[in-house]
Amino acid sequence: MAEIKKVVKKKKSSVTKRARQALVRRKSNSAVKSKMRKVVKKFKVEGKTPELLSTAYSEIDTAAKKGTIHKRTAARQKSRLAKTLNKK
Repeated sequence: MAEIKKVVKKKKSSVTKRARQALVRRKSNSAVKSKMRKVVKKFKVEGKTPELLSTAYSEIDTAAKKGTIHKRTAARQKSRLAKTLNKK
């Protein structure tokens, strides 16, 4: 609530509600992006296998579906991952 009080100068209910919604969305988006980054990093570091690529695709698609990242950004990331797999 302290974060919301910093954002809200006026005591309007609509302003406080939007601040609360933004806080919840930011936490959710952060979690989705973090999970996506971990899977992509695992693919790049541990080994470029088709199984890990499939998992990375799934997480990227989930992030795009939820609106955390743009669909074209997702497509670009997937394309780059596939390119690294094929360069073996």
